[in-house]
Amino acid sequence: MIGRLRERLVGLGAIWRSVRIYHLDRAHHRAMDALYRRFVKPGDLVFDIGAHVGDRVASFRRLGARVVALEPQPAPARVIRLLRGHDPMVKILPVAAGARPGRITLKVNVRNPTVSSASEAFVRSAEGAQGWEGQVWDRELEVEVTTLDQLIARYGEPAFVKIDVEGFEDKVLEGLSHPLLALSFEFTTIARDVARRCLERLAALGPYRFDLALGESQKLELGRWVEAPEMAEFIAALPHAANSGDVYARLVGSEAA
Repeated sequence: MIGRLRERLVGLGAIWRSVRIYHLDRAHHRAMDALYRRFVKPGDLVFDIGAHVGDRVASFRRLGARVVALEPQPAPARVIRLLRGHDPMVKILPVAAGARPGRITLKVNVRNPTVSSASEAFVRSAEGAQGWEGQVWDRELEVEVTTLDQLIARYGEPAFVKIDVEGFEDKVLEGLSHPLLALSFEFTTIARDVARRCLERLAALGPYRFDLALGESQKLELGRWVEAPEMAEFIAALPHAANSGDVYARLVGSEAA
């Protein structure tokens, strides 16, 4: 009983830390809005895959978009419902996205739920890696899985999809069978092979070009749109300390700029 209470308190502390980091920095919000404004217009539909505590949901709503947000972890999902549950333009789904519908085991990091992952390979890559010291995935949670194709069939085609699922991004893109106008996916330097597979998948779907933002900079690093091989080489050459970032993809001929 005491152990469960301690775990609950640790989990609540971790969620509050995320809320403080991601929701209370107005300068960060302005930078985020400026970046997403390149891809999202008022009235657009956006999918947020791996919404965590909903800071991107908040940005998409400030830009006037409708949002379908997926967050399978109960505690972060409760935060989104608390902040956005009254908003008819936000649909919150307590499910994961993957290559095919069904169920999957989510490995939960109670002390740092933002890095919870459905990828065993990602968790193994973090073991002993510099910058990942002390990270422990100490709970497992079975969750429902849907696909991007299923979401599109139910809610319509999105103008933008943000994917941030800790080493499971390639599996999410396997569940997409046709190109979309624009999207982003997270990458990490401990799992660069995932980013490479994401780039290969998108290149197979359509004529995409890519740029990226490092960490939480909310600033496109290259300042130009490059093909998948060049982006793969750039990510491969990044120092380990770069840690993570988001690759942005736009379909050639789209209005995203």
